Amino acid sequence: MKYHILQKQIDLKRPVSEVFDFFSKAENLDLITPPFLGFKIITPLPIEMKKGTQIDYFIRLNGIPIKWKTEITKWEPPFLFEDTQIKGPYKIWIHEHKFESRGDETLMTDTVKYLSYGKILEFIPQNLIVKNKVEKIFDYREKVLGNIFK
Repeated sequence: MKYHILQKQIDLKRPVSEVFDFFSKAENLDLITPPFLGFKIITPLPIEMKKGTQIDYFIRLNGIPIKWKTEITKWEPPFLFEDTQIKGPYKIWIHEHKFESRGDETLMTDTVKYLSYGKILEFIPQNLIVKNKVEKIFDYREKVLGNIFK
């Protein structure tokens, strides 16, 4: 089954090195994750970010507690990194963070390839719940990042 793709771009008013540094600190995920997810990093901090780093989280989806584990599958500072779900609420979750230098500013692009469980009926949770939740997560993230990098 083909996965879904969500892509968001935001211009951040800081140089790429500063923006990438912010994202290279796992503890900053809490700042850019909406409260409705009840997000908490379980892996002891600080976490050394590099290819192969695995991070355990706790989230709540529709009130249901879920453990989520991701691995950094690409690490190309200061321009790109990718995290891939190993275990969690999605059948597939691959999140690419791309940072393009524009002088004193950075164009950041989030591209998420994801697929829910459900096999041939996957379109039902996708259309009723999942698509909206994923969009809300990244809308929140965009708003907060815009305030952090004014």
